[in-house]
Amino acid sequence: MSNTPLPPSLKLAVIGAGPAGLTLALHAARSLPQAQISLFDARQADRDVSGDPRTIALSLGSVQLLQRLKAWPASDAEPILQVHVSQAPPTLQDMPAVRITAAEQGVEQLGAVLHYGQLVAPLQAAWLAAAAAEPERLLTRFGSPVAAVKAVTGGVEVDAGIVESFDLAVVAEGGVFADQARKSLARDYQQNAWVGTVTLSAESPAGVAYERFTRNGPLALLPLRPRDGQRRAALVWCLPQDEDDVATLSDAQRLTVINSLLAEDVGPLQSISPLKCFALGLNAERSLVDGRVVRIGNAAQTLHPVAGQGLNLGLRDAWSLVDALRRHGVHKIDAALKSVEWQRGPDRWSTIVSTDFLARTFTWRWPGLPAARALGLAALQSLPPLKKALARQMMFGRR
Repeated sequence: MSNTPLPPSLKLAVIGAGPAGLTLALHAARSLPQAQISLFDARQADRDVSGDPRTIALSLGSVQLLQRLKAWPASDAEPILQVHVSQAPPTLQDMPAVRITAAEQGVEQLGAVLHYGQLVAPLQAAWLAAAAAEPERLLTRFGSPVAAVKAVTGGVEVDAGIVESFDLAVVAEGGVFADQARKSLARDYQQNAWVGTVTLSAESPAGVAYERFTRNGPLALLPLRPRDGQRRAALVWCLPQDEDDVATLSDAQRLTVINSLLAEDVGPLQSISPLKCFALGLNAERSLVDGRVVRIGNAAQTLHPVAGQGLNLGLRDAWSLVDALRRHGVHKIDAALKSVEWQRGPDRWSTIVSTDFLARTFTWRWPGLPAARALGLAALQSLPPLKKALARQMMFGRR
């Protein structure tokens, strides 16, 4: 009896080894045993990514997906126990706020916050371990930037120095809005996001994510793991580009401005790190699927950070694609892709449209708009069924 392995029934290329690409590759490796999977990325495999300080917020659904992959770095992540959304004055005399807690939703946490490197490093380690165990089936093509992906009959060609044929290619390389080629649905919000880290006062409650709607844009604090006994939070501060003078301010001046904008519940911020600036916009494909090419994560949609749903949406896209291939069988790729498009549409478009609408409201200067937004928050807080529905969508997307 021959020991020659059977040829793969699916040749899958995954382009981009960020969180979405690695999650998809790992899930496919475990759920599609007859698939040969090649994971491409421009960075070298021995490059240490663990120190990448960018902050990412994950919903509870995303945390659960990563736990199923046994690649969730729980010791590095700070749980979100409460979300506090409020409107900065001047609007109403008694400023309303929406408070969503894990306890009232019957879950241990609403999500978690950690640094990009703290998530990518364990995902990459899990992939490399799987590839070492099955080197014929799981191919690591790091240090191989992909120059082109071309549709051919029955599949795609991927050019990464050598042109190779695949049955299906998943593009998970996104980048930031300012560097992207414009997709079919694009909108420049003419806003900047200033991001960094702040030190909280000792009295600040633990595990609270704050979002403050100001006249110029949202201001968010996301809880991070304490360091040296000090409470910390990631800062996302959005401002219109034509009124943005943050670059000219000292750290002390930045702290003064931010403290004046935050809700009293936060307590005074103690210190602030150097800040980085990113332009904000919407850049989305109308469809995830184009022939035998699928785009996920920022390659499919780059969103404003106001709702914090960009990566969560990409992880749900990745998981759904693999599950569709498993259900339909790898010989029915086109049927699987069609089902993915239909299945992911409601979640994807409700997230894109709602995020875009909320982001654009900060570019409007209509009289009474801040008060209307505050009234909306008050109504949401006073209607538990509506607040619960919002919380479920935040945690798991639209189902």
